[in-house]
Amino acid sequence: MSDNNKNLSDDLNDMLGDAKEGAKKAADKAGEFAEEAKEKAKEFAEEAKETASEFAESAKETFASGENKKVLAGVLAILLGSLGIHKFILGYNKEGIILLVITLVLGFITCGIGASLAGIVGLIEGIIYLTKSDEEFYNTYQVGKKPWF
Repeated sequence: MSDNNKNLSDDLNDMLGDAKEGAKKAADKAGEFAEEAKEKAKEFAEEAKETASEFAESAKETFASGENKKVLAGVLAILLGSLGIHKFILGYNKEGIILLVITLVLGFITCGIGASLAGIVGLIEGIIYLTKSDEEFYNTYQVGKKPWF
């Protein structure tokens, strides 16, 4: 029996050694994967920072041009609102044509009453444009494409 116990003990020791060796190999592989993951994470973080800075730059440019459109559209709406020029500035061609037709056709037919109504619409829109913050104006009229008021 003692030989059986010794053989069993040797077998268990061999298996334990194999298990330790396997665990060491697994730990080494896990370490390698962890290093690769760290490198990939660093690369991803750098790309994300680059993309974020590019986005911030484009947003600054967009808001800068949005502010110019806000002031220009607001002033033109107050001064020439009945002609719909402010709508053309913002890219609302259909709405600009509607205001222009109301001013010319209805203004002629109604002896200026139609033109006055279109002028009032322009005045109200100009005041609304100029009282909104740059971000709110941009989001509402340039991104959201809200054509009236």
